[in-house]
Amino acid sequence: MLKLLAWFARWPLWLLHLLGAAVGWVAYAGSASYRRRFREQARRAGVPAAVARRAVAQSGCLVTELPRLWLGRGATAGDLSVPVEWRGEEHLAAALATGRGVLLLTPHLGCFEVTAQAYARRHGRDAPITVMYRPARQAWLQALQARSRERPGMSAVPASLAGVRQMVRALRRGEAVGLLPDQVPPEGLGVWAPFFGQPAYTMTLAARLAAQTGAMLLLAWGERLPRGMGYRVHLMPCPQADAIAQAPPEQAARLVNEAMEGLVRACPQQYLWGYDRHRPPRGAAAGAPVGPVGPVEVSEAPEGRSTPR
Repeated sequence: MLKLLAWFARWPLWLLHLLGAAVGWVAYAGSASYRRRFREQARRAGVPAAVARRAVAQSGCLVTELPRLWLGRGATAGDLSVPVEWRGEEHLAAALATGRGVLLLTPHLGCFEVTAQAYARRHGRDAPITVMYRPARQAWLQALQARSRERPGMSAVPASLAGVRQMVRALRRGEAVGLLPDQVPPEGLGVWAPFFGQPAYTMTLAARLAAQTGAMLLLAWGERLPRGMGYRVHLMPCPQADAIAQAPPEQAARLVNEAMEGLVRACPQQYLWGYDRHRPPRGAAAGAPVGPVGPVEVSEAPEGRSTPR
């Protein structure tokens, strides 16, 4: 499998995206439940059917571009294997200059993999970025994930309490952290909040990190450019950032979801509408109520060890 992925990594980006468009439509045509969820979530967000259809192909591109990003020329040495443009980089520079740490919030929009890679290549020497990921079930894919996401200026941590501790420490050092706040967290690690008018189990981690560390909140996403021309990283201030850091969990989650909705509305044809955003969290019994989780705090012991409290 690794040899096959390495072979795909040598393909030009336009060809990978062409293949991805086909993969997206095959998946859409082959699964009635996926197709129904895709249409329903796009319709609920007010996305015209013609625009939503463009997102079918983009969802496939998300899969087929990964070999190039993980194993392409230069990628194995920690460099970018694709061209990247920047928009709104001045917001990032201003946030980093405060020394308070920067929390980058990115929805399942466009190519979220390239956003962290581009940051690491451009700013990671002075302020490394830490990203959270959910390890794959397959051992070989876990190893590939870890190797591909550990590069100069970029560290990857698992979605666990240990990973959260590392993110807190990174922000306290004035570094950056990347999160996908529209990802459904496990039971006990979120609250229910509206997302495009429908209750969605929403992580509270972004608000807790901002409240505990004083980090600056920014929105970021990687736009997939046409004809394999590369990507455009967009950066912008997070609306109501102060309120998110100070509000109770339910209100903070609602504000974060509203910020994610704003990004999605800007480019709905690149959102992952097939992602089951409104499902119950992992570990929740069918029909069982799910409550919020309390704050996770990290303190540094005298020996330098982190201890939860």
